[in-house]
Amino acid sequence: MVGTEKTSHIQTDLGPHGLGDPDDKSLRKVETEILIPKKMRDKAKAENCFSEVQDFQKCCKESGVLLVMKCRKENNKMKECLTHWYRNPEFVNKCTEEYLEERSEYRRTGIKKRDKLMKI
Repeated sequence: MVGTEKTSHIQTDLGPHGLGDPDDKSLRKVETEILIPKKMRDKAKAENCFSEVQDFQKCCKESGVLLVMKCRKENNKMKECLTHWYRNPEFVNKCTEEYLEERSEYRRTGIKKRDKLMKI
């Protein structure tokens, strides 16, 4: 993974908005274990495994309480697809790079990506 150096003390007074150095590529534990995997999960569901996720959701809506029994096939297909992408090193690096770019932009501007999208 890109830039997984550990920092013992993070200075938050760096950068134009006191949010950290925009050019810093090191990752904190919370970023490598929570934030980047969340980005990978969201991206895989929305882009790479969209049809599998839709099939599973449709089955769940149609099955109601019995979804555990009726939707195993759809659930397994969705899990296989997601697992494939979670284990793909190129996908992991792409998501990590996207995360680092978003974090750099936030540190440069002080505006989070979702806030920037809402203003548009």
